[in-house]
Amino acid sequence: MTSKQGDENSSGWFGRLKQGLGRTSNSFSSGVGGIFTRRKLDEETLDELEDFLIGADLGAELSEDIRRDLSHRYFDRETSPDTIREVVAGWICKALTPVAQPLVIDPAHRPNVILVIGVNGTGKTTTIGKLAKQFRIGGKRVTLVAGDTFRAAAINQLKIWGERAGCPVVAAAPGADAAGLAYEGLRQAIADGTDILFMDTAGRLHNRADLMAELEKVSRVIKKIDASAPHNCLLVLDATTGQNALAQVEAFAKMLPLSGLIVTKLDGTARGGVLVAIAKRFRLPIHAIGIGEGIDDLRPFAAIDLANALVGLDRRDRG
Repeated sequence: MTSKQGDENSSGWFGRLKQGLGRTSNSFSSGVGGIFTRRKLDEETLDELEDFLIGADLGAELSEDIRRDLSHRYFDRETSPDTIREVVAGWICKALTPVAQPLVIDPAHRPNVILVIGVNGTGKTTTIGKLAKQFRIGGKRVTLVAGDTFRAAAINQLKIWGERAGCPVVAAAPGADAAGLAYEGLRQAIADGTDILFMDTAGRLHNRADLMAELEKVSRVIKKIDASAPHNCLLVLDATTGQNALAQVEAFAKMLPLSGLIVTKLDGTARGGVLVAIAKRFRLPIHAIGIGEGIDDLRPFAAIDLANALVGLDRRDRG
């Protein structure tokens, strides 16, 4: 890919990201505009802004930091909504940059076992299919395990993604033991010389102890073959759940050592700011974000692009 093509692809992705986050950015722009139209920055205005930022899911800590910064720089001055949005975007970018980390596969582990978990409906199976296709394009040998044995539809969906990506899929009949299937999937992946093994899992509510314990069983069983597995444990979050995503991260992290997050359905929410709260609280890598169903709608997470898209600013090149 040439530099020009890369810039075009990046700019095109930002346009789609900004469009996908339109509900969030429109809410932000109208909220900030309503607060700062023809008003000086005083304590009342700062109170309103801080309440608004907290309501936009940025979290109390970051909202207080932004308030303090604005008070120091612009107190008792007329301040435009654009200036406020630029300041907020800068703070969001600062909060997100440390966690914006691509999913890197350690070649020392072959196959590199990636366990994909999350509650019902977050898009785990689709996310696995997209990642598998991307790694296959990159020249990796990938195997998929249809570990959501509760739903025949999930098994079939993963098989379809396997065909699209050119990846073998290890599956069993609906109702099969998920841990046993994971064990067999890892054995087969080793025999086939697989580089990356994605293990799908059934969606489960984070407050159901019995279902969460089953995840521990899957992890425990595959360690009988490779004590270091799983090498990555990815939690897929649905952005439309807002603050509930924080509870999900906390609950799953108590059961398994999470290595990173993938956030989907950003195009369906007006609460995209929850990524900031997640980043500040848990400091887990956010590997990728999704804004649609297509193969190109899951991309590595770039802090500055998300920050600008959230508040409705145009793209700024990193440099």
